[in-house]
Amino acid sequence: MSDHQKIHPVNDPEAPPPTHPTAPLVPRGSSRSEHGDPTKVSLTQPPPLDLPPRNKRGRRSCWCRCLCYTLLVLFLLVVIVGAAVGILYLVFRPKLPDYNIDRLQLTRFTLNQDSSLSTAFNVTITAKNPNSKIGIYYEEGSRISVLYMQTRLSNGSLPKFYQGHENTTTIFVEMTGYTQNATGLMTTLQEQQQLTGSIPLRIRVTQPVRIKLGKLKLMEVKFLVRCGVSVDNLAANNVIRVRSSNCKFRFRL
Repeated sequence: MSDHQKIHPVNDPEAPPPTHPTAPLVPRGSSRSEHGDPTKVSLTQPPPLDLPPRNKRGRRSCWCRCLCYTLLVLFLLVVIVGAAVGILYLVFRPKLPDYNIDRLQLTRFTLNQDSSLSTAFNVTITAKNPNSKIGIYYEEGSRISVLYMQTRLSNGSLPKFYQGHENTTTIFVEMTGYTQNATGLMTTLQEQQQLTGSIPLRIRVTQPVRIKLGKLKLMEVKFLVRCGVSVDNLAANNVIRVRSSNCKFRFRL
């Protein structure tokens, strides 16, 4: 019986050592992430989304457009109002009314036993409306006062009436007043008359009016009339001679 020889592979000492891959092979068509196996990413932690950066330039341009539109609207309103005022001025040619103090009569000027002063004035005012297409409604709620320096001597009110186009109206007003502790005031008045021969008075008028342009009646405004009047004396029951009268006029809403 013959013995079978077994042949065993013998390693070649001169052959290079076998090489092993350092990373697992990836089949073709599969994906691979540098941060790990995508199949092992936890589903409870989704990957962060890459949000686009906010467009600050777009917001700035939108704000600029809104500002430009607002300024444009304001400019158009100013132009429209200016054009309307210009047209009204050319059509109606408005002029300020004129006022003058014609006559001032002191009917009572009595220093009472308690050092109070009782006064009563009658004032005649000439009001001129020089406008040919504008009328003036003098409404209720007016107030007229006579003052010496800062002391109010008498108060009254103007009547309610309508003044037509290019009209001159004479207004007669009765005023009364009462001033406490007037001993010093009487002394000052006497010294003033002796030194200068005249007494400066101030007359203030606040009159609500409504302007009529053609058939259109505008909103109510107030005439403010301030007159400086110089009289020769303040003798009771005597017609006071008005030496000078200067009135200023303005509107107030």
